[in-house]
Amino acid sequence: MKLIAKISWVILLTSAILTSFGQYKWKLSKDKDGIKIYVSENPRSKFKSIKVECTFPGTFDKLIAVLTDVSHLKDWVYNTKTSYLIKKITPYDLYYYTETSIPWPMSNRDAVVHLKIIKDTSQSFVKVSSTSENRLVPEKEGKVRIVYSLVNWYVTMPTTKTISIIYTFEADPGGSLPAWLANSFADKAPYESFKKLSEMLKKR
Repeated sequence: MKLIAKISWVILLTSAILTSFGQYKWKLSKDKDGIKIYVSENPRSKFKSIKVECTFPGTFDKLIAVLTDVSHLKDWVYNTKTSYLIKKITPYDLYYYTETSIPWPMSNRDAVVHLKIIKDTSQSFVKVSSTSENRLVPEKEGKVRIVYSLVNWYVTMPTTKTISIIYTFEADPGGSLPAWLANSFADKAPYESFKKLSEMLKKR
């Protein structure tokens, strides 16, 4: 019975990933340092969606340790000003607050994020999702709340010492940030973040 449930879960997960990716027409925007950044028009938003593909030295446990250390997001997530844990349901299910620095005269963005990590029992993959969850922290004066964001990670280990990541991201930053301006730099934040992530994994 457990085997049937496991097989069903893998089929559903794979189907969801393929369906999600099939909605977009990805175009390679940057290929540097082993990090490939793709962008696509988003049928639900004027802001482009992002996909990252990369393979780094590391393990599932090291990656999970970095992702769940939310108070140190500023060490690798591009332009993070501050972040802190709000509450932890389990070690793999938690909520956190984050603020992103935006150049003047625009206002900084902040968000409440629900992070969930699913580690396959056979150790064949890890799935991570991050979604906006705005009820836990009131909106703050002088900051624009990101009310919609969706991040998915699908991680495998091609060898015992490397991880392969497929990451997708879409969001509406809200406020008066022009879509054309945000889209013109769409590949910068993910490239800088994943470059730093690679360095963080080496330190673990």
